[in-house]
Amino acid sequence: MKNITLSVDDETWRQARIAAAERNTTVSALVRDYLRAVARPAGNGPDAAEALFAALDRAQGFSATERLTREQVHDR
Repeated sequence: MKNITLSVDDETWRQARIAAAERNTTVSALVRDYLRAVARPAGNGPDAAEALFAALDRAQGFSATERLTREQVHDR
């Protein structure tokens, strides 16, 4: 398995950590799943954009105004 380095702004990182915690996973796993979807050859499953929009559709009830406590974010 290869490691990559990725730079994102602080707010994106915070939102990604929250999204990962809500899905009981890690930011690394979210990025890995997304890259797998993007790297999938055409015709071998759903388009990456379709997969992204489908995931967004399933993420009901999330609001950026609802803040989690530090304990909630890190509780697994």
